[in-house]
Amino acid sequence: MPTRILLEGRPGVGKTTVVRRLAALLRNRRAIGFTTEEIRQGGTRTGFALETVDSGLRAVLAHLDLPGPPRVGRYGVDLGVMERLALPPLRSADQARGELVLIDELGRMELACTAFQDVVRCLFASDIDIVATVHVKSDPFTDALKRRADIELVQVNRANRDALPEDLAARFDRP
Repeated sequence: MPTRILLEGRPGVGKTTVVRRLAALLRNRRAIGFTTEEIRQGGTRTGFALETVDSGLRAVLAHLDLPGPPRVGRYGVDLGVMERLALPPLRSADQARGELVLIDELGRMELACTAFQDVVRCLFASDIDIVATVHVKSDPFTDALKRRADIELVQVNRANRDALPEDLAARFDRP
């Protein structure tokens, strides 16, 4: 039975750091997927970048200067980045058994891409191990995932965020 973990936490608590450290700690298993991070200029958040876990490809997913649509809060979102960078490795996961899928994150910007929602649904219906990050905030898509019987919901907080990557790597990185 596949392992499916949702890392839930408030913004800024360290969910992305947990996923990145987990990917770096894996020795016997290949991780695929993506992470996101803030783009800052002069101490002010101006957008978000998306980076693939396996190849390190990177692009601006959302920015104050992007027109959208869609717009999420103050940011225009480039759904083409989801199509070009995030989706190809996720779509290939079903053919490459044994990989660990890392998704950072199942958030409003990423979920604005309906193709991404479809791929995530397929992944969670498949026989693949997944670790994904989600906000505490309610959302119909992530709320449905959180209610699934096969989901382990792990709260990320300042007390556990430093130990979580090693704990998760020990679970997933068996030879």
